[in-house]
Amino acid sequence: MSTTLKNNAKSSAHFYELENGIYIINIQNDNEDSAHIKRNLSADYIQFHFCLKGAIKFNFNQGQYGLNIEEDKSLLLYNPQRELPINIDINPKSWGVSILFSIKKLHGLFSAEANYIDFLTEDNRDKKYYTEGQLSPAMAVVLTQLLNFNLHPSIKNIYLKGKVYELIGLYFNRPEEVDIEQCPFLDDEDNVKKIKLAKEIIIHRMIEPPKLKDLAEEVGLSLKKLKEGFKEIYGDTAYSFLLNYKLEYARKLLEDGQHNVNEVGLAIGYSTASHFITAFKKKFGTTPKKYVGNLM
Repeated sequence: MSTTLKNNAKSSAHFYELENGIYIINIQNDNEDSAHIKRNLSADYIQFHFCLKGAIKFNFNQGQYGLNIEEDKSLLLYNPQRELPINIDINPKSWGVSILFSIKKLHGLFSAEANYIDFLTEDNRDKKYYTEGQLSPAMAVVLTQLLNFNLHPSIKNIYLKGKVYELIGLYFNRPEEVDIEQCPFLDDEDNVKKIKLAKEIIIHRMIEPPKLKDLAEEVGLSLKKLKEGFKEIYGDTAYSFLLNYKLEYARKLLEDGQHNVNEVGLAIGYSTASHFITAFKKKFGTTPKKYVGNLM
């Protein structure tokens, strides 16, 4: 496989190979402009695409026709008769996750229950297949956890693999009677949207974020529910999540090469360079200056 990914301070596409036959592409385009991803992919892969925010367009036949996937929607693609290279336009302010699963690997997971999934049956295994769907609240939680995590590198792979398996399980287990949240707090889609809104608010006001009590009032939740829900979805407290977001944003600004250390620190809300340097070193194990030097 080969890949072309465009990145800047507000746009990124991270590719993870979890094991042979399982890959993830995490997409976050916070720019005002569209972004683009191209990736070659063999015909023996099934593609699961999920849009958490905004909209994403999938182009086929060198862009001769396209298929849009809107916010909170999913798209499954499989064509064993020809390659379906990934050719994606990401709208401004859009987030998505793509899971690439070899059909052999997927069939191995469901071999005992293959007849439960239409395109895994013997009659359909050589036929092309695509379907659009709606994200359930449970799927939205897992997708958000795939996009936003703060983990030691030694456990990142096993964490992501576990989340991918959980997501695939939820994808194929969506009858209405079992489509409920595991967490009692996240019992409806409205609560999930409020937590997502709270995250958007602290990101957009990261230089002077609101107090948690004010944030809870703004999104229409109690302080207790905001804390519990944020921890459940993002695996961290609101301010710990924001700190990690700010430092990742700072890292991308440094990689962009258009700002010095003082400017980057100010851009994420640090009034003194020394405090920014200390926080950056704690997260990344090196100073901003040394980090930039290692890029050259």
